[in-house]
Amino acid sequence: MRERGRTRRLMGLGARTGGALLKTRLGGQADWRALGEALFEGLSELKGPAMKLAQVMSQWDDLLPPDLAEELARLQRQAEPMPWPKIREALVLQYGDIDHHFSEIEERPFASASMGQVHRATTHEGEAVVLKVQYPGLADVLESDLVQVRRIMRLGRWFKVPQARLDALFEELAESLRGELDYHAEADALARYRERYKDNLSLVIPEPIPALSGQHVLAMRYVGGTPLRDLADADDVTRQGIAQALADWITQELFTYGELHADPHAGNFAADDQGRLVIYDLGAVIAVPEVRIKAMMQLLDATLKHDPMGMDEALMQMGGRQGQGAPLALYRESAECIAPLFEPGEQDFSDVRVHRRLRELTPKVWAAMDRLQPPADTLLLSRALNGHYWNLVRLGARLDMHERTRPLLKRAH
Repeated sequence: MRERGRTRRLMGLGARTGGALLKTRLGGQADWRALGEALFEGLSELKGPAMKLAQVMSQWDDLLPPDLAEELARLQRQAEPMPWPKIREALVLQYGDIDHHFSEIEERPFASASMGQVHRATTHEGEAVVLKVQYPGLADVLESDLVQVRRIMRLGRWFKVPQARLDALFEELAESLRGELDYHAEADALARYRERYKDNLSLVIPEPIPALSGQHVLAMRYVGGTPLRDLADADDVTRQGIAQALADWITQELFTYGELHADPHAGNFAADDQGRLVIYDLGAVIAVPEVRIKAMMQLLDATLKHDPMGMDEALMQMGGRQGQGAPLALYRESAECIAPLFEPGEQDFSDVRVHRRLRELTPKVWAAMDRLQPPADTLLLSRALNGHYWNLVRLGARLDMHERTRPLLKRAH
């Protein structure tokens, strides 16, 4: 990766983004579709931290302009793969003589993302494996890329987000990205989760292969499945089974073990031929302290009680609000949007009325950003929960969230 050329291109993309935001702030109409297309073309080729940031943003599709959100979502589905010769360089760096370890490696990637891509391979013993290959040179340009990402994030000041808060958000994002380059940590997470959920017949977690893994490549036994994003045409029984397994797993992970899978884009999940949920990627797992879980439950409890003062108190404790004058009317409208999902009985996550009302609230949320601030230490947690929610939406999940959350709300007291 040529550092100087990457820097110029990232600065150019940042300037285009800033221009669109400035035009909107001055009362004009920004061409969000054109901006999204430019970001897709530039970041898909460049890979790395800026592409990851755009993927994170794409999961906030209830807040972004629809045209921009749609284009950014393409980075989850259609990211351009790195050419095979470059990937082969990384494999040679890891293994030396590739042919000594594998009888075949498919040059076409099984999946591609911001920090690496996955290739199927076959060992000389005939075993099917997948190789998660870190993009060559990415570790070398990570810090310079992060400098440009920090500059792009400064655009948040136009939405009244204080610089100190932006810096804190950046540091959490940077720590997460550095962690994703640690394939040893991901191999450990795979082993830990396989042991933790070994008796859960609804989940499948690939087995890491330590003998074939290292700093630049993570090898796992191949587990086939239909990606979650391709389950729209699956039968209802399959979709509801996967939705139930996903919701149960997230609940247990968070409230029993104090951890959360923090990279919830749809390509990381699949359904196998037995209708089980396959979890492919554990490169981003975050610890969630009990104090944070309690604060989240306090906010949800107040929201479901339509208690705006309680919502404000919970946000203040989380570090999510500052300044004078609680936006109580916004709290009331937010509660009216969210509470229906938690009414007794099965609720349909594909009900577009909920999403429409949340989107209609977006301008009011931005208008209150001088008082509402994203808590810096919950960036990844909020992103993960939001992404898992949208996966349930894609599945058309029907869940009894009232019964599911009733025992959990005890954490609020």
